[in-house]
Amino acid sequence: MTVAAVARALLDQTDAPLGAVVGYARHGEREIAADGIRTAGGEPMTGEPMTAETVFDLASVSKVAGTTSAIHRLARMGELDLDSAVGRFLPSSPCDQRTTIRDLLTHRAGLWEWQPFYLSDDPCRAVDALPPRYALGSGRHYSDVGFMLLGRVVEVVAGSGLDVAVRHLVHRPLGMHHTGFGPVTGVVAASSFGDRAEKRMVATGEPYPIVLEPSSTHRWRDEEIVGEANDGNCFHAFAGVSGHAGLFSDAADLLSLGSSLASADLHDLWGETVSAEVFRDGPDAGQALGWRSMPVALEGRRTRMLWHPGFTGCALGFVPGEDLAVVLLTNRLFAATPRPVAHLWASALTAVPDLDLPEREHLP
Repeated sequence: MTVAAVARALLDQTDAPLGAVVGYARHGEREIAADGIRTAGGEPMTGEPMTAETVFDLASVSKVAGTTSAIHRLARMGELDLDSAVGRFLPSSPCDQRTTIRDLLTHRAGLWEWQPFYLSDDPCRAVDALPPRYALGSGRHYSDVGFMLLGRVVEVVAGSGLDVAVRHLVHRPLGMHHTGFGPVTGVVAASSFGDRAEKRMVATGEPYPIVLEPSSTHRWRDEEIVGEANDGNCFHAFAGVSGHAGLFSDAADLLSLGSSLASADLHDLWGETVSAEVFRDGPDAGQALGWRSMPVALEGRRTRMLWHPGFTGCALGFVPGEDLAVVLLTNRLFAATPRPVAHLWASALTAVPDLDLPEREHLP
């Protein structure tokens, strides 16, 4: 299927996003297509048209497009050892004293997955006061809290705010001029109607029990969210800048990042040795440093794609050593029952010639 056909097909599914941008880059060529609408415009939803240049809230794709990539660069520059203890940089962190940067990147530090820190009068102190939920190294427990701490580590090592550090270390060298933390204006996709998802999470204690004291004075957003972080902790607690969420970007910028990582062994920005460390799966299959990994077939050969999804309906992936990057940007949260990002991502991958998921083919 063509990229345009895939973008259209995403919107023809049950509980589809309002709009989608799909793109890939390989061998110096790029294809990007957009379809649908980027804003809801109220209900019924008849908003502004989606374009290939639309900027999106990346949600957890920020973990890799910002925090992980900044740590990758700092390690490449010799400023940070991936096996350094977190306590060396953050003495007040809630981590076990043996916890390393690598543990946080692989989600094996035993920290809570999520808590609504915006219910606290002092969110940063609340993060530091939250004891681990699991034993260090006991398994992979995907954690926003761990990446909040990693964002702080980047600030300490770089000697600047996270927004400045990520821009200086990653985005400016790659010419990613439409990427940064919010708030942003211009041609921007809406992400949802208010804080509906997190309001429900706090009210029900699902999927994570709430251990912070609920606040009756917290003001939930009800309006259509455009240009400010959808993530509640990022927006309400951390003024739009955090290691776990908050970045905005467009398809072209994300393909620039993905393409550079796909050819990291040839790119002085990343370095071959450090890149091999970052890209390698840790103790848990499917989890590299920051990035997730998935098996794919490219031109009939089994290989791995590194990728990461974002709650708002976004994903970025690349195949190391194969000069291939893929991006998906949607506003899936406007659907009555939003489709899982992994399902949307699998559909987006059909836009790439000669790329398939191994279970769809019999490969040697």
